[in-house]
Amino acid sequence: MPNPSRAGLPAAAEDLVDISSLIEAYYQLHPDVSAAEQRVSFGTSGHRGSSLSTTFNEDHILATSQAICEYRGAHGIDGPLYLGADSHALSEPAVRSALEVFAAHEVGVRVDSRQGYTPTPAVSRAILAYNAGRGSGAGAGLADGVVVTPSHNPPGDGGFKYNPSNGGPAGTDITGWIQDRANELLAAGAAKIKRIPYERAMASEHVQGFDFLDAYVSALADVLDLEAIRSAGVRIGADPLGGASVAYWGEIGSRYGLDLTVVNPDVDPQFGFMTLDWDGKIRMDCSSPAAMASLIQRMQADSSGATLYDIATGNDTDSDRHGIVTPDGGLMNPNYFLSVAIGYLYANRPGWQADAAIGKTLVSSSMIDRVAADLGRRLIEVPVGFKWFVPGLLDGSVGFGGEESAGASFLQRDGSVWTTDKDGIILCLLASEILATTGRSPSQHYRQLTAKFGEPAYARIDSPATRQQKAVLAKLSPSQVTASTLAGEPITGRLTTAPGNGAAIGGLKVTTERGWFAARPSGTEDVYKLYAESFDGPDQLARIQDEAREIVAAALRS
Repeated sequence: MPNPSRAGLPAAAEDLVDISSLIEAYYQLHPDVSAAEQRVSFGTSGHRGSSLSTTFNEDHILATSQAICEYRGAHGIDGPLYLGADSHALSEPAVRSALEVFAAHEVGVRVDSRQGYTPTPAVSRAILAYNAGRGSGAGAGLADGVVVTPSHNPPGDGGFKYNPSNGGPAGTDITGWIQDRANELLAAGAAKIKRIPYERAMASEHVQGFDFLDAYVSALADVLDLEAIRSAGVRIGADPLGGASVAYWGEIGSRYGLDLTVVNPDVDPQFGFMTLDWDGKIRMDCSSPAAMASLIQRMQADSSGATLYDIATGNDTDSDRHGIVTPDGGLMNPNYFLSVAIGYLYANRPGWQADAAIGKTLVSSSMIDRVAADLGRRLIEVPVGFKWFVPGLLDGSVGFGGEESAGASFLQRDGSVWTTDKDGIILCLLASEILATTGRSPSQHYRQLTAKFGEPAYARIDSPATRQQKAVLAKLSPSQVTASTLAGEPITGRLTTAPGNGAAIGGLKVTTERGWFAARPSGTEDVYKLYAESFDGPDQLARIQDEAREIVAAALRS
């Protein structure tokens, strides 16, 4: 059983999932569609689950793949489908199942020609590059994609997410349709799904190779100043955490002449090299100090004060998240690095539109608000989910979009789109560019920000909530918040829609001049997530959290 007291310690034999049992369950167990938890369920990052709990099995993937084929047909998407996958044990069998369905429906699929793993940003990049200049609508031959990944989730999990022709995460209108159709297919019986044997699929004209790695790595100089990194001799330690970026980092280092070491290049589906996360589970979360403990330890100075690397970085398993470790600051809180990245990029990308806005999710730090105001840039605050940044990144009206959970992307140096999904690789390389061009580490830059704007205390905690309470929380109205103050300050805002686009936030955000909290239900667990921040220190943060629980409880009772 997971043991939180072992957080940050190396995984032991008892922590490892049995891979053979996992794969056997994928094929042998069949979901009960009358049980809600065993149906296909698309959250913000696709369908996720474990074969052992009958929440991610072959039936799910067959049904979802056919639903995607039907969606493509109904919307005139007739270009190639770029199929990527990470290193989770369930990813390979899921890819095989999906290919059997895609080929049977004569979908032109592009799989990795190197037979390796494919980061999420490489799939997004491939879709956008293919679709450039093709127009829109039926007959344009537009491409889309699927990434088989549960992101940073534990080794026993699998995931399956769809990226439409805009290259970014699918919106709820698309995922809702795919989810509902997949569940209809499950109810009708997976045996009725059109498929062909895997060997026939791979031998067919419909499945072709594509060099994701070369297409992505060869274009990196368009988004980053890699020559500055090389010239400055920045020593980089890049830890893929056993994920899809493992081959990419070595290629980036050699192709651009960087002083780059791939820390732990091993791939192990049990992820036995990991240190345990905060709850005692194996989780490849590059923003977690516990999960990143081994890399943080590598950055400790020796007796002479020397360190192995100037910048160390980590990525989660599909490489859409970033973790930044500096000798002087350790693992940076994601909010800290987002603030620094925004300040640096908008001062050092003259090719961007002069009015390119800054995008943040409403649970990201208000330090970003202060940086944006100082830059004189418009801030767009949206609900949780990277999909909200896609239109702005596509047309260049948003230069940077970021989430508090260490996911972000930004434009190419000329102001054109790079990816419309999160890209942890370029955020990691940006840390080295910042050091190379300014002579100061990202953590030193953040200390300059706190000296100017104050030092916020930020935290996220989970609190129990029933399914019924979560449903109420997701549909609150501002009038249900009757409190007039929060931690002694007048309440300045009661939000259930995002100020940046008016979209429902699926929860509640309450603001004051120097603090705020946001509460939103978890899509996968019986908890609600409580985010809070104060620019008056940890004690005031604790007070905001205490009063926030009372406000939420009162609203749930009303």
